[in-house]
Amino acid sequence: MSQTILERNKALVLEAFDTLFNKRDYVAAERSWSPKYIQHSAHIAPGREGLFNLVKSLPPTLKHEPGSCVADGDLVMLHGRFSGFGAPTNWIVVDILRIEDGILVEHWDVIQDEATREQSKSGMPMFGTSFPKA
Repeated sequence: MSQTILERNKALVLEAFDTLFNKRDYVAAERSWSPKYIQHSAHIAPGREGLFNLVKSLPPTLKHEPGSCVADGDLVMLHGRFSGFGAPTNWIVVDILRIEDGILVEHWDVIQDEATREQSKSGMPMFGTSFPKA
Protein backbone atom coordinates (compact mmCIF):
# COMPACT_ATOMS: atom_id res chain seq x y z
CA MET A 1 0.00 0.00 0.00
CA SER A 2 1.45 3.36 -0.92
CA GLN A 3 2.42 5.96 1.67
CA THR A 4 0.00 8.37 -0.02
CA ILE A 5 -2.99 6.12 0.76
CA LEU A 6 -1.83 5.68 4.36
CA GLU A 7 -1.46 9.44 4.79
CA ARG A 8 -4.93 9.99 3.24
CA ASN A 9 -6.43 7.43 5.63
CA LYS A 10 -4.85 9.15 8.64
CA ALA A 11 -6.05 12.56 7.44
CA LEU A 12 -9.57 11.14 6.96
CA VAL A 13 -9.73 9.86 10.55
CA LEU A 14 -8.34 13.08 12.03
CA GLU A 15 -10.77 15.24 10.07
CA ALA A 16 -13.72 12.93 10.79
CA PHE A 17 -13.07 13.02 14.54
CA ASP A 18 -12.68 16.80 14.60
CA THR A 19 -15.84 17.25 12.52
CA LEU A 20 -17.98 14.99 14.71
CA PHE A 21 -16.65 15.37 18.23
CA ASN A 22 -15.38 18.98 18.25
CA LYS A 23 -17.39 20.79 15.58
CA ARG A 24 -20.49 18.58 15.91
CA ASP A 25 -21.24 18.99 12.22
CA TYR A 26 -23.39 15.90 11.67
CA VAL A 27 -24.10 16.62 8.00
CA ALA A 28 -20.40 16.86 7.19
CA ALA A 29 -19.66 13.83 9.40
CA GLU A 30 -22.05 11.69 7.33
CA ARG A 31 -19.53 11.96 4.48
CA SER A 32 -16.88 10.26 6.63
CA TRP A 33 -18.92 7.50 8.29
CA SER A 34 -20.58 4.79 6.22
CA PRO A 35 -24.35 4.31 6.61
CA LYS A 36 -23.40 0.63 7.16
CA TYR A 37 -20.83 1.48 9.86
CA ILE A 38 -20.04 -1.48 12.14
CA GLN A 39 -19.54 -0.59 15.80
CA HIS A 40 -17.63 -2.88 18.20
CA SER A 41 -17.47 -0.49 21.17
CA ALA A 42 -19.16 -1.53 24.41
CA HIS A 43 -20.05 2.15 24.98
CA ILE A 44 -21.77 2.97 21.68
CA ALA A 45 -25.01 1.69 20.18
CA PRO A 46 -24.83 0.03 16.74
CA GLY A 47 -24.07 1.83 13.51
CA ARG A 48 -23.46 5.41 12.52
CA GLU A 49 -26.74 6.43 14.16
CA GLY A 50 -25.59 5.00 17.49
CA LEU A 51 -22.39 7.03 17.33
CA PHE A 52 -24.08 10.25 16.23
CA ASN A 53 -26.84 9.88 18.85
CA LEU A 54 -24.23 9.35 21.56
CA VAL A 55 -22.41 12.55 20.59
CA LYS A 56 -25.72 14.46 20.44
CA SER A 57 -26.50 13.30 24.01
CA LEU A 58 -23.19 14.57 25.43
CA PRO A 59 -22.63 18.08 26.81
CA PRO A 60 -21.37 20.81 24.45
CA THR A 61 -18.13 20.81 26.45
CA LEU A 62 -17.12 17.48 24.83
CA LYS A 63 -13.64 17.70 23.34
CA HIS A 64 -11.44 15.25 21.48
CA GLU A 65 -7.69 15.84 21.35
CA PRO A 66 -5.80 13.67 18.87
CA GLY A 67 -2.41 12.24 19.71
CA SER A 68 -0.46 9.64 17.76
CA CYS A 69 -2.06 8.41 14.57
CA VAL A 70 -0.78 5.26 12.87
CA ALA A 71 -1.96 3.67 9.62
CA ASP A 72 -1.42 0.11 8.42
CA GLY A 73 -3.26 -1.17 5.38
CA ASP A 74 -6.94 -0.28 5.72
CA LEU A 75 -6.66 0.36 9.48
CA VAL A 76 -5.93 3.59 11.34
CA MET A 77 -5.24 3.73 15.07
CA LEU A 78 -5.72 7.06 16.81
CA HIS A 79 -4.56 7.65 20.39
CA GLY A 80 -6.54 10.51 21.90
CA ARG A 81 -8.13 12.16 24.91
CA PHE A 82 -11.86 12.69 25.40
CA SER A 83 -12.78 15.31 27.99
CA GLY A 84 -15.79 17.38 28.94
CA PHE A 85 -18.29 14.55 28.47
CA GLY A 86 -19.72 14.65 31.97
CA ALA A 87 -17.61 11.99 33.68
CA PRO A 88 -15.28 12.88 36.58
CA THR A 89 -12.27 11.51 34.67
CA ASN A 90 -11.11 12.07 31.09
CA TRP A 91 -10.79 9.03 28.86
CA ILE A 92 -7.62 8.08 27.04
CA VAL A 93 -8.71 6.08 24.01
CA VAL A 94 -7.15 4.17 21.18
CA ASP A 95 -9.69 4.10 18.37
CA ILE A 96 -9.12 1.56 15.62
CA LEU A 97 -10.94 2.31 12.40
CA ARG A 98 -11.20 0.33 9.19
CA ILE A 99 -11.46 2.34 6.00
CA GLU A 100 -12.98 1.14 2.76
CA ASP A 101 -13.21 3.29 -0.39
CA GLY A 102 -12.34 6.46 1.53
CA ILE A 103 -14.97 6.10 4.26
CA LEU A 104 -14.99 4.78 7.84
CA VAL A 105 -16.72 1.39 7.89
CA GLU A 106 -15.76 -0.30 11.18
CA HIS A 107 -14.59 0.69 14.68
CA TRP A 108 -13.06 -0.83 17.82
CA ASP A 109 -11.73 1.00 20.88
CA VAL A 110 -9.64 0.57 24.00
CA ILE A 111 -10.55 2.99 26.81
CA GLN A 112 -8.81 3.92 30.08
CA ASP A 113 -9.54 6.56 32.69
CA GLU A 114 -6.79 9.18 32.61
CA ALA A 115 -4.46 8.91 35.61
CA THR A 116 -3.44 11.90 37.69
CA ARG A 117 0.17 12.50 38.71
CA GLU A 118 -0.59 10.89 42.07
CA GLN A 119 -2.13 7.79 40.45
CA SER A 120 0.65 7.27 37.89
CA LYS A 121 3.15 4.66 39.10
CA SER A 122 5.42 5.51 36.16
CA GLY A 123 5.30 9.23 36.94
CA MET A 124 4.49 9.86 33.29
CA PRO A 125 1.24 11.24 31.83
CA MET A 126 -0.93 8.90 29.75
CA PHE A 127 -1.49 11.54 27.04
CA GLY A 128 0.72 14.35 25.84
CA THR A 129 3.40 15.83 28.05
CA SER A 130 1.41 16.89 31.09
CA PHE A 131 -1.09 15.51 33.55
CA PRO A 132 -4.72 16.65 33.51
CA LYS A 133 -5.53 19.69 35.60
CA ALA A 134 -7.34 18.77 38.81
